[in-house]
Amino acid sequence: MDGGSGTRGRSATRAPEAPGAPQAPAGQGRIGRQRQESGQRGQQRRQDERHLRFAVLGPVRAWLGEEPLPPGSPQQRALLAALLLRGGRTASASELVDALWGEEPPSQALAALRTYASRLRKAFGEHADDLITESGGYAIRTSAGGLDLALAEQYAGTAEKALGNGDRARARDLINLALGLWEGEPLAGIPGPYAETQRTRLEEWRLQLIESRLDMDLEVGRHAEAISELTALTAAHPLRERLRGQLMLALYRSGRQAEALAVYADTRRLLADELGVDPCAELAEMHQGILQADAGLAVPAAEPDAQPIVLVRPAQLPATVADFTGRAAFVTELSEQLITAEGRVMAVSAVAGIGGVGKTTLAVHVAHAARHHFPDGQLYIDLQGAGSRAAEPEAVLGAFLRALGTSDSAIPDSMDERAALYRSTLDGRRVLVLLDNARDAAQVRPLLPGTAGCAALITSRARMVDLASAHLVDLDVMSPEEALILFTRIVGAERVGAERDAAMDVVASCGFLPLAIRIAASRLASRRTWTVSVLARKLADQRRRLDELQAGDLAVKATFELGYSQLEPQQARAFRLLGMAEGPDISLSAAAAMLDRDPYETEELLESLVDTSLLESAAPGRYRYHDLVRLYARACAERDEQPPEERDAALSRLLDFYLATTAAVYALERPGERVHDHFEPTRHPGLLIPDRETALDWLFAEANCVLACAQQSATAGMLRRAADVLMAAVDLAESGANSRQFERAATAVADAAARAGDAQAEARARTMLTHAYSVAGRFAQADEEAGKALLLGREAGDPVPCGQAPNQRAIIAIYENRHDDAESYLQQALTAFRADRNHPGEAAVLCNLSRVHLATGRTASAVELAEQGIHIYDSLGLALRLANGKYALGLALTRAARTTEALDCLGEALGIFRDSRQPLWEGMAHFRLAEAHLAAGRPAQAAGHAEQALALRGIGGEWRRGTILTVLGTALSEVGQTDRAQACWREALSIFEHLGASEAGEVRALLTPCAAA
Repeated sequence: MDGGSGTRGRSATRAPEAPGAPQAPAGQGRIGRQRQESGQRGQQRRQDERHLRFAVLGPVRAWLGEEPLPPGSPQQRALLAALLLRGGRTASASELVDALWGEEPPSQALAALRTYASRLRKAFGEHADDLITESGGYAIRTSAGGLDLALAEQYAGTAEKALGNGDRARARDLINLALGLWEGEPLAGIPGPYAETQRTRLEEWRLQLIESRLDMDLEVGRHAEAISELTALTAAHPLRERLRGQLMLALYRSGRQAEALAVYADTRRLLADELGVDPCAELAEMHQGILQADAGLAVPAAEPDAQPIVLVRPAQLPATVADFTGRAAFVTELSEQLITAEGRVMAVSAVAGIGGVGKTTLAVHVAHAARHHFPDGQLYIDLQGAGSRAAEPEAVLGAFLRALGTSDSAIPDSMDERAALYRSTLDGRRVLVLLDNARDAAQVRPLLPGTAGCAALITSRARMVDLASAHLVDLDVMSPEEALILFTRIVGAERVGAERDAAMDVVASCGFLPLAIRIAASRLASRRTWTVSVLARKLADQRRRLDELQAGDLAVKATFELGYSQLEPQQARAFRLLGMAEGPDISLSAAAAMLDRDPYETEELLESLVDTSLLESAAPGRYRYHDLVRLYARACAERDEQPPEERDAALSRLLDFYLATTAAVYALERPGERVHDHFEPTRHPGLLIPDRETALDWLFAEANCVLACAQQSATAGMLRRAADVLMAAVDLAESGANSRQFERAATAVADAAARAGDAQAEARARTMLTHAYSVAGRFAQADEEAGKALLLGREAGDPVPCGQAPNQRAIIAIYENRHDDAESYLQQALTAFRADRNHPGEAAVLCNLSRVHLATGRTASAVELAEQGIHIYDSLGLALRLANGKYALGLALTRAARTTEALDCLGEALGIFRDSRQPLWEGMAHFRLAEAHLAAGRPAQAAGHAEQALALRGIGGEWRRGTILTVLGTALSEVGQTDRAQACWREALSIFEHLGASEAGEVRALLTPCAAA
């Protein structure tokens, strides 16, 4: 058995010593490019100083300062390596002869040795004296940080100490620094028995370091990320049981129990066939634990005294108000309920009451007071349940998982899977979850932690009698005494004390509603010339009678009326118009466009509204309304905005802003694309965006607002610009986080355009809907929408859908193996794009036509077509589209058995897709790389890429997941992991059968021989 079982129970961070090697000298810095990555430049030698540096963890190399030295002959490099590996100890001539030539040295070995030493001294130049001759032997004295192996040993030794001190995060970082020094096979190309022995030693040490780092990854919940690496490692080192156990654990913690059990079955069979032994006890125990769903195999909780690496401690609670008043009984009741989370089942409290009664203020205050009972963090979300666009549980779960340290690629697609991962992530932790402004119990249930030690605090206008085991609290208005205290704290004791009766009249007129009191008091506090009596008289006016404050939502409206009536005209206009925007918040730039004002003036206006509590500052440069305030603002706009056309004009300016800016993003991302020239003109400008990276930052930051505006504008009849916003923001359809909202917006625009009889807008919206459905793997719906888009586009004489729709239909036909249909659609698209002089579109068709030729056996022409597409993309400087061309060429080259070229093309495509934030195509590039590695006879590398494709979950739909699982199974089968391969194929078959996909037959054929065996 190899080192996999032989290293159990011993440290894997300390390097096995070379014969006679002393402790490596302490030093700082790294070799070559690693020097720049370590972040320790202050303690490294200056790059312009000419010191000798050496590397043995890869090809044996030397540098004098930054200048590489001539490599010399293999035997000369073997001498250099033999001396370096002795860590400064003198090696006798006989030892060196044995190291270089073994038992059969040449007759002139000693003379050759002296020649090699002389050549090394000459190469060392001014540092020739670093090669020392003494007692008939030789030694090399390296400076601190001058040998990559010594530096790696230093990192590993420090990591072991950090791990002993419980600092797992530092230990992991140090091991990664050590591993980063390897640049391929150690002592690569060096002949001789000594080099072979040391190569084996160093490779074994590297594997031990990797295993130690993977142990740390698994301990902190990085199981999903570890699977790809472990899959490749177990394929390369099939007898290494420690790696097999780590892979089983990673798969189990990722919800892939069948594959975890299959890994054990593969291991048991392999060990029996190769060595005639059973798996080690640790592996057998893990197998039983997986069968029994042993809680000990769950993701461990973060150590209280250690800095968590991935499982971060979120602290999302909003700030509590400094003047919190009263509510003593409620504070005590809720605090006691939260504290009961210790040592028992999850505690859930739900606070209900009318809008403005202070539910959020109370909940935040209680949460802050109890936060020390929840040392692992506090999560917060405004569920927006009182409005028409309540937050979707799956989106909230995604946000919570990210806040808890889960990477985007590890977040599942479905709500049920996200909820399960959320509960697993919280298992063993003490976290408080504050769910503010919930719509109903159904919205809340998936968001409950579900584990002992955690607690949930909910606020809602609805009383959640159907939320099992929840402690219900009905929050009423303040008592007169509490209301007066709150009013006094805001206005000031001196002013209130002089007019106590008038102050009591004010709070009574507010109906003792906290939000109404706060608004009234804030107005008075900001008007130093007013007396309390002035405010009381204003509230006594019939127009502000507070009879309405005594019942339901009318109470909130009357309270807001108090603040609104005291606004200056420009403030009131801004309040009314901005409330019409549908997005969750609004940026300063978008608000300035909507108000048609200078950004500086706009900021002053909005900040003054923040002071009145009618608007909230969501973040620097961003503003939002409480949902009830937004409803009131819209009512004011309908009642007070004169002339009424100004409301539509404000929305039109906002739409212009988003269209102009998304069009600029589109132009930067796709220079030369003709679609940009067909967008509807705008009367108002967007942002000036300097570069592609800034453009993508803006697009993804504003995604929710952009898509909400497109949907709202369609409802308001601004159809063509709404459709064009979707076309310009098409990258959001593939982002995972925004794909569903993109689909909803496209559906709304298409339906509104159909009702209005606007064929052009409907055609473009349905083209985008096709894209959204295709990304989700819903090909039948996508094809139907594309057919409609094409007919409508022809009716409207619009070149955009006339080119894009048949191209999309062709892609769908390729996926469904309808190659004749695909070729016909591509000819239609090619004609349309050429008629429009759309060269990028033409290139896209050529690349897609390459795939049709490939599928129908025309490999040579497939390569030629893809190369033609790349030539067009390259001539136009289209980075993102060039990736599409490289992707198509990579497929064709794979089929043509030109795998080296194919891997290069697909690797380039992968990098561009990643930089362009295209996770769907990043995953597909990994998938195609897996296919190419399989074709090249490298199943281990294929399995690693297939796992990376699977890790980009949440987009692409189940069909693509099934295809990736099929290739992963094939790769695993070829490296001997047949049981795990069958588990992958069975899951793929289940997916394809559920979808009614033709690939089901292919997978059955893969499983049939296994079943017969």
